[in-house]
Amino acid sequence: MKKTIQNIEIEVSRGDIANQPGIEAVINAANAQLATGGGVAGAIHRAAGPQLYEECKSLAPIAPGEAVITGAHNLPNKFVIHCLGPVYGRDKPEDKLLENCYKNALKRAEEKNLKSVAFPSISTGAFGYPIKEATKISFNTILAEIPKLKHLQKLKFVLFSEADLEIYETMLAEM
Repeated sequence: MKKTIQNIEIEVSRGDIANQPGIEAVINAANAQLATGGGVAGAIHRAAGPQLYEECKSLAPIAPGEAVITGAHNLPNKFVIHCLGPVYGRDKPEDKLLENCYKNALKRAEEKNLKSVAFPSISTGAFGYPIKEATKISFNTILAEIPKLKHLQKLKFVLFSEADLEIYETMLAEM
C-alpha cells in the first residue's frame, strides 16, 4: 500500500528488512552495542556479514533514541542507519525516545542526501512496545518531519508479520 504526502511516497509492505533492493538505506532496530542479536538486528547483521559489526564497534554504545550510520556491506543498499529504540516500560519517556529514533534516522539519511529509506517497526519486537501505539508515533513523527525533508522521496515501512502490516495499512489509510 502506498500514499503520497507532500511529494513523499510512503509505502507499507510485508517483507524482510534485510532484502530491500532499490532502497538506499535500511534502518536497523539496533541494540546499544550495535551488535548482532535477534529480530531485525540479527537479520541485518547476518545478511550484511561480519564487516558490519566491525564498522559498528567504534560507534557503540548508543543511547535510546540515537541513530548512527554505516555502510551496508553485503546488503543490497548503500547504508544502514542504526537506531536504538526504547524498551517499553523501562526507558522513559518511551514515546519521546521512539519519536527521536525516527527523527534521528531521517536526519542521518538527509545528511547523506539519500532519496529512500526502509524502516522496520522499531521497538515492537523484543523491546515490547505495543504495535498500535508505536505505529501511531512513527506516522505522527514522519508527518511532522516531512516538511523539513530536502532529499528523501520515499519512506518505506517493512513489516515482518501480516498482523503488523494490517495495523500499518489501517493507520496509513487514515493519514
